[in-house]
Amino acid sequence: MITDKALLPYADLLCEWLATQEEKMIHCLQALVEIDSNSYDKEGVDAAGRLIASWLEVDGIECRWHTSVNSGDVLEARIDSGCDKQDTLPAIYLMGHRDTVFPKGTVATRGFSREGMTAFGPGVADMKSGLVLNCFVLKGLQYLLTHSDIGELPCPVIGLFTGDEEIGSPEGHHVIQRMVKGAKAVFNAEPGRISGNVVSARKGGASFDILVKGKAAHSGVNHADGASAIAGLALIITDLHGLTDYDSGVTTNVGLISGGMSSNTVAPEASARLDLRYITKEQMTEAIAAIQEIIDRPRLQGVTASMRLLAAFHPFEARMSEALLAHYQQQAETLGFSVEGEFTGGCSDAGFTSSMGVPTLCGTGPVGAKMHTDGELCLLDTFVPRAQAVAKSVLLLP
Repeated sequence: MITDKALLPYADLLCEWLATQEEKMIHCLQALVEIDSNSYDKEGVDAAGRLIASWLEVDGIECRWHTSVNSGDVLEARIDSGCDKQDTLPAIYLMGHRDTVFPKGTVATRGFSREGMTAFGPGVADMKSGLVLNCFVLKGLQYLLTHSDIGELPCPVIGLFTGDEEIGSPEGHHVIQRMVKGAKAVFNAEPGRISGNVVSARKGGASFDILVKGKAAHSGVNHADGASAIAGLALIITDLHGLTDYDSGVTTNVGLISGGMSSNTVAPEASARLDLRYITKEQMTEAIAAIQEIIDRPRLQGVTASMRLLAAFHPFEARMSEALLAHYQQQAETLGFSVEGEFTGGCSDAGFTSSMGVPTLCGTGPVGAKMHTDGELCLLDTFVPRAQAVAKSVLLLP
């Protein structure tokens, strides 16, 4: 197998090739942003996947599909190492999600636009620019295999393009966990922070539907015969919010509520959507148990409550990024820019991979800002240097 020192000239060649690809990257970004791909729009998410596959297959990169029932299918793009022992070598994964939070039809009203080296559009930062970056890293590695005498890569490199991260990866996480087990490393191309930093730790998060049932009654004629589900839910919400502990990093938020039939009817039913955030897996376990106890606690006669877990992200703990962050920083320095790791309260698929013991780094995509808003933007001049940093990190990872 080729040595790390012998790989240095090929890393330089790879970076030189990526430096010539900026306009193609921007062109691909525009094409991808111009496809509506809301998490619940399977047709759109799969269309985005087919476009990505077409970019890779033209270079001879093998693409496979993992079928999802309700979400976008998972696209796997694989570059084998080319060495005799490739079947026993752990792979490096480049991950990203094709779905966005923006509803179908958004592109028709405000598609891709550009002001100098700043691009705007639905999902332009979160995270279609990261998908394009990963594609060009894969294309660059394939270029080395076909246009140089490198002969082989140190290990297989696999791109995973999922379709449901914005709703908690209810189907995609099964593919991620099955494939990434035992991997050498994961680079997750969520947008780089506006500071230019990558993400070295994230909170985990879970969402729950809460249903409270009572008994309807006319509020003027026979009020005492009723049991108010809304009253029961109000008591539950107070207790749920009482679990928030800013010092430990655990937060709860009931952000949606509904219920009742009319103002003169004792409410027979009420519901709520709860968001939970945590920093460690232990906090996750303890908080979910505490929530269940609150739901099960008797409160008002005739009122019962139940909850359903909708989705849960594992936390991305900093200890799982330390070595990979240091390696990435070293490569970035050789390219002329410095970068630090940041903690963020937002969740990502990096939580699944890091919780499996796989070294993981997140936020390796181009720098973006104002995600999930009409003003979402991507700084296009960060495309090439950050692609080069990922590419060198992949090729030279010990």
